[in-house]
Amino acid sequence: MTTLPVPHLARRLAKALALQTIFGLGLVCIAVYLVISITLKDRQTDTLNHKQTAIEHLLQESRGKHSPEALTHMLNDFLTGHDELSLRLAPISGTKGFELLRQPEDDERVVARRFTVNVTSSDGVVQPVQALLLLDRRPDDRLLDRLAWTLGLAAVSGALLVSLASTWLIRLGLKPLRSLVDQTRSLSAKDLHRRLDDSHQPQELRPLITQFNALLDRLATAYQQMEAFNADVAHELNTPLTTLISSCELALRKQRSAVELQEILASNLEDLRRIAGIVADMLFLSHADRGAEARRSQVDSIAELAGEVAEFHEAALQEAQLQIRIDGDAAASVDARLLRRALSNLLGNATRYGTAGSTVTIQVSLHPTFQDPDPETVAPQRLLVAVCNVGTDIDAQHLPRLFDRFYRAEAARTHAGSNHGLGLAIVSAIARMHSGETFAESMNGQTRIGLLLPVG
Repeated sequence: MTTLPVPHLARRLAKALALQTIFGLGLVCIAVYLVISITLKDRQTDTLNHKQTAIEHLLQESRGKHSPEALTHMLNDFLTGHDELSLRLAPISGTKGFELLRQPEDDERVVARRFTVNVTSSDGVVQPVQALLLLDRRPDDRLLDRLAWTLGLAAVSGALLVSLASTWLIRLGLKPLRSLVDQTRSLSAKDLHRRLDDSHQPQELRPLITQFNALLDRLATAYQQMEAFNADVAHELNTPLTTLISSCELALRKQRSAVELQEILASNLEDLRRIAGIVADMLFLSHADRGAEARRSQVDSIAELAGEVAEFHEAALQEAQLQIRIDGDAAASVDARLLRRALSNLLGNATRYGTAGSTVTIQVSLHPTFQDPDPETVAPQRLLVAVCNVGTDIDAQHLPRLFDRFYRAEAARTHAGSNHGLGLAIVSAIARMHSGETFAESMNGQTRIGLLLPVG
């Protein structure tokens, strides 16, 4: 079984934990060493103070009661069992003094204490005696050396142990990520229905998985729309192209008069214009999808702009036996050219599906973006432009998709000759170019489709 290489993130985390551990343990070890060192120095000082006091008491209490030999013997007994201590006394009257030196006094590892004691001799004379008390600190130094080595090894071994343990724990903690990597590696365009499984993932990763699955949903929808778009484009272009090819083949089979050729060319020109319209609309949608924005300018009367569009559609409205009415007016900063195109598409859609003898209404008004409870606050407004017609209700399931490209609510392509299914998609693109949105409502025989645009 091959061992997986440690991920880069795991190495970084392991190194960071190891450095933190050795730094933390190092500080603890240094603190322990300093505390023990200070404690030993304080103990050495206390020992010297205690022994100095005892020697002074012993010499002062003798007061000539003891002979110098007896006093020397008492001092020897006093130092018995204390190999780290040494003592030297200046000669006392009638003796050679006392000297028990176990180590040289000039050794830097020896602590020296000099003091003077007034001693009463056997003849009653008080004499100052110079005393030298030495304390060998080498045992304490050896203890500190062993302690330093022990703490150093403990810090290094502890850091190494933490590094190994943290590497294993981090790899164990990153196992869900490797599982996600395996899941994402298995995703492809052939199975767009598959999603990442978060049932066995930690709580911290679930929001990421949720967002990633939402992204997959959007990609799947976009991919399906692209496939449907390609199929619809092929279908829309196939019919006029087939007609053109057949017409040209028939025209070339035998000699034709100039009048017949003109009729054939006129028919072909109509199909070519239809193809050109589809291509132009597709180019416009592509331009809008790339983030193009509307070129705004102040329009003082949206109703007047709507009247121009209605006048352009007057012949089609009369042919469909429809009346036109413009309800309301407003001023806004919009791209007049694009708004005319959106209104023209909405009015053309209402003309195709409106009931003969009814009235098509163009509604223009300003609506607040939100309801502000403070009456003194001026809420930002949006321009509402909608076209309402009387006709058969559109099922609620179709309303959200009316603005999709090549989408038709009716199963049969009844108006395929005059409508290639991009009109409302262009309306939606124009709304997006104005940072606005579209809406569609259909109930009780009334269908209203329009767009909401920021005023400026």
